[in-house]
Formats: sequence, C-alpha cells, structure tokens
Amino acid sequence: MDTKQLWKNCLVEIEMGVSKANFSTWFKNTSILKEETGIVYVGVPNEFVRDWLKNKYHKLITKTIADAYENMRAVEYVITKIESNKQEIPNKINETYINKELPLKDLYINPDDNLNPRYRFDSFIVGTFNELAYAASQAIIDNPGTKYNPFFVYGGTGLGKTHLLQAVGNSIKEKYQNKKVHYLTLEKFATDFINSLQNNKANSFKEKYRKYDLLIIDDIQFIGKMEKIQEELFHTFNTFYENNKQIIFSSDKHPNYIPELADRLKSRFAAGMIVDVSEPEYESRLAILNVKLKELGIDLEPEIVEYVASAIQGNIRELEGSLNTIVCHYRLKNKPLSVSEVKNLLKNNIKPKKNIAIKDVVKTVSDYYTLEESSIYEKTRRKEIVKARQVVMYLLREDFNVSYPLIGQKLGGKDHTTVIHSYLKIKADLKNDPQLLQELEQIRIMFK
Repeated sequence: MDTKQLWKNCLVEIEMGVSKANFSTWFKNTSILKEETGIVYVGVPNEFVRDWLKNKYHKLITKTIADAYENMRAVEYVITKIESNKQEIPNKINETYINKELPLKDLYINPDDNLNPRYRFDSFIVGTFNELAYAASQAIIDNPGTKYNPFFVYGGTGLGKTHLLQAVGNSIKEKYQNKKVHYLTLEKFATDFINSLQNNKANSFKEKYRKYDLLIIDDIQFIGKMEKIQEELFHTFNTFYENNKQIIFSSDKHPNYIPELADRLKSRFAAGMIVDVSEPEYESRLAILNVKLKELGIDLEPEIVEYVASAIQGNIRELEGSLNTIVCHYRLKNKPLSVSEVKNLLKNNIKPKKNIAIKDVVKTVSDYYTLEESSIYEKTRRKEIVKARQVVMYLLREDFNVSYPLIGQKLGGKDHTTVIHSYLKIKADLKNDPQLLQELEQIRIMFK
C-alpha cells in the first residue's frame, strides 16, 4: 500500500471538511507511517496535535481513511518527527476556501470580541427550561467577576446556550464601556495556545487572554484529554479569579462527566455556578415561535403555531428550522397555509415517539454504572445492582411508557408491585438527590 498517496488523498477530503486555519494548525506535518493488520498509524508532530486529533477529528479521520482503504480496522496516533509535507495539499483546495468565505460575515460578528450583536436578551425567551441560567446571567451582569465566578452552563446542542452567553457579553459591553469582553470556542483557545508554543510566543498568548475583563469559552467539553490545555486554562482561570474578572464556560455536559477532566478544574467549576439548560416545554416553544414570527413580520394562524409548538419537541434549533420551512412556503405561495399543508410540510421533521427495546435500556444503564448486563436480572441485594435495576425500571416507565407488568416480566419475573415501588422510589429520590438527577441526564443522552 502506498501510504503517502493514501494520506495525500485523505488530506484533500479532510481539508474540505474543516476550516483553513484548523487544517493548517492540526494537519500540518502529519502522515501515515504504516499499516499493520488493518491498523493505520498516523504520525503527528507532538502530543498536543495527537490529543486534539483524537478528541476532535478522530471520527472524520477514521471515516476518510476507511472510505479510501477498505481494509482499515482502526486508527492510531504516533508522535514522531515528520518532515513538512507541503506538497500533500493541492493549491486548488486553498482556492476553494477563498471562494467559500461568507462576504457578510463581518457585518454580523465583531472581530474584536467575536460577539454577534443579534444575540441580545430582548430576543431571548425565558422558560422553566432555562430560567435559572437566565437569572444567574442577570446577576453576573450586575456584578461581573464577584458573583457566580466561574459561570458554567451545560446542556444539549441547539438549546440557546450560545445566545445566552453572547447576550451576557453584549450586555456587559453596553453597561461597562471600559470593560474588555472576548468570546471564543475552546478550539480557538487551543489553536492559539499551540501556535504560541510553536512560535515561541507563550508570553504573548498569556498577555492576549488575560487582558480581558470577561472571557467566554464555548464548547469546553473537548478539553477532557488535553492535559497541557487544561493546565493553561487552569492558570488563566486563576488569574481571572484573583483579579475579580469574570469567566464563563459552556459545555454539552456537566463538568463531572467530561472524560479525564482534572479534579482541580472540576473544583474550580464547582466553586462558581453550574446550571443546565434543557429542552423547552410547550409554553416556551410557543413563545419562541411567536417571537421569531414577529421578527420576520409574518402572521400565521394561531392554530398553526400551536400545532408546530406541540409537534416539534426537540431543541430550539429544530423548532426554528421547522418554522423556516413554513415561512419559505408561505412566501412562495403568497397566501395563508392550512394546518393540513403545514402537517405535510413537517412530516419529516417530527420525530417518532420513543421506541426502544427493554434489553437496550438494560445495556445502557449497566454500561453507565459499569455492571454486567446479566446482574440486572439476578436476584441480589447488592446495593449498586439494586439501584441500577431501579433506574432501569424508572426509565422504562417514565420515558418509554412500558407497563409495570411487562417491566417486571422482562426483568427477571418481578411482581408489578416491585416495579411500582422502584419507580416511585427513584421519582422521590430525584427531588433531593442532585447526583442521581445528573446520572439520569447522562444516561438519557446515551439514548440519543
């Protein structure tokens, strides 16, 4: 196998899927060293690149190599000194990136602080799904750096975390015109850090980020396995905290569930305020739709808006995407749409009701608690197994509406009264046990 040609072909595909800056930072001086029994060994110049490729681009790399080499079973990363392979990147690919730049980008994003002026609190819908995060953000705006520092917001994609964080940044900019605000993703923070080391400008990096009064870092969940990035973030955070400067993070998961996150960072996050943002309930979805329609200057029949709010039960992004579909057809037809027409338009947007095999729930829960699947079905009073079994019963009833008798039958022939007891116990414990609540949230994410 010609490993050089294989990697050359793969780089062409990879470059089409990432930004020019990220491609230059993370894929420069990489190569395929060898292939043995289906394992492809990718050579990387240092541990930073290795960790970032494993955490952020592993799926992309694996898929790209697999598409080009059908015998591939796995990809491993090896630190090695590699000569610059500038010839591996065709010039024509770089030209495509110039053409792909969005000409209106600078009209929406402030290049000095990376804030989008459209993200404001006057267009931010507050509901039970995000009210705690909103209340904490308002307290931070009133007293930045002294209350809820750090502020850590977590939740799934498309739930408005970025809107909230950027609205805080825009509000502080307006209220305190002498304060310097900066928003960025963890990927940008890591990229800048690696570049500073490669160019012997570590001090410049520290000065750049520590001059701000408010630093907002999005997508912090990718930091888990990057020890050097964690160390730098730890020192950056300490500098902010000691100088009463505000720092805000967002993640798709609670910091306790970020893999290989250092205990000292977990402790720093816990010392401030950690809040979650969940999927919006019906009333909030209805309010979001009405705000968006007002922004667009379009009137839809209340019955249609209510149907969309009821039918689209995912995240805010999915809700807005469905509304955009309706608005597009509304403008094309230039006449009101009927409810039946809207239902037909959205038939592919509506997720089917949850349907999952009982054995899959057992597997997911047992995997989460690091138990053998078979133990869930056994007659045992071991505390950890009893708890896991009760969680399985609770989820089957609460999330998938499986009948009590069927749950008991499938889980080792338990009586339905035992299942009811387990369900009620977990339900009661959730009110007073935040750790259990976090565990169920993480297990539910595993179902998606």
